[in-house]
Amino acid sequence: MQCSPSGTYRGAIDTLTKTIRNEGFLALYKGATPPAIGWAGIDSVLLGSLHNYRLFLLQHGMTEPTPQSGVPRLTLLGHGIAGLFAGLTSAIVATPVELLKGMFLKLQLQSQKLVRDRQFKSPVDCARQVIRVEGITGMWSGLTGSLAFRSNFFWMFLSFEALMRVLSQTQGSRFEISTGAANFISGGLGSFAFWIMAIPADNVKNRMMSHPYPLPYPSKPNKPGFSATVRNIYAQQGFGGFFRGLGPCLVRAFPTNACAFFVYEGLMRVLGAEKTRH
Repeated sequence: MQCSPSGTYRGAIDTLTKTIRNEGFLALYKGATPPAIGWAGIDSVLLGSLHNYRLFLLQHGMTEPTPQSGVPRLTLLGHGIAGLFAGLTSAIVATPVELLKGMFLKLQLQSQKLVRDRQFKSPVDCARQVIRVEGITGMWSGLTGSLAFRSNFFWMFLSFEALMRVLSQTQGSRFEISTGAANFISGGLGSFAFWIMAIPADNVKNRMMSHPYPLPYPSKPNKPGFSATVRNIYAQQGFGGFFRGLGPCLVRAFPTNACAFFVYEGLMRVLGAEKTRH
């Protein structure tokens, strides 16, 4: 939807119906293998580095007293900065995984129904062709776009902490909810802030990674950089082009991120990890 030429689809529902009609129901799962395997590694790097960046900032004075108890806690800005650097760190792992997810794109953008008619037969075949044409560094094509996109984890973790603090104020009232429920709600709502801020960079990243679509790979070896891709999107689709695909992203954002935060924060409590939130 983001990378197809203008006029190909009228919206998310049109994309869904045309994909199923032209390629079958299983086409909805094209390129699922790389993220199914790779996102475990990506999120491990993201959340593991997040915890350590939080600890680092706590130890270096980016704190404020917690109301009532007075215990030093990381400031909201500190949570945002930790999220920013965690996102940048995870981009090193995320870029080749996202590149392979069709190459996030190259596999998904193929519309041929039969596998034998496709240029890329599988994620492994896709990676093999890219490395043969561009070398191993070709797996990090679009890194600048990935860095720009993942820097928006600043908003994700800042808003998550802000929402947790708001929900903590319900303690002792009839609206009080458990910590796990607060994690779930805050994670889901925080993802909206992330996607609203990140969707322009996501469009740029995906265009960079899908190059030279709709032409066959590798018909144009000279890939456009980040700024050139921004100019191309604006020239072809205007300002709205940077927000293509926002609707589907918001639909999936709440359940996936709410569950992720619920599990992550719960595991950190069970494992007795150092407290970086109060």
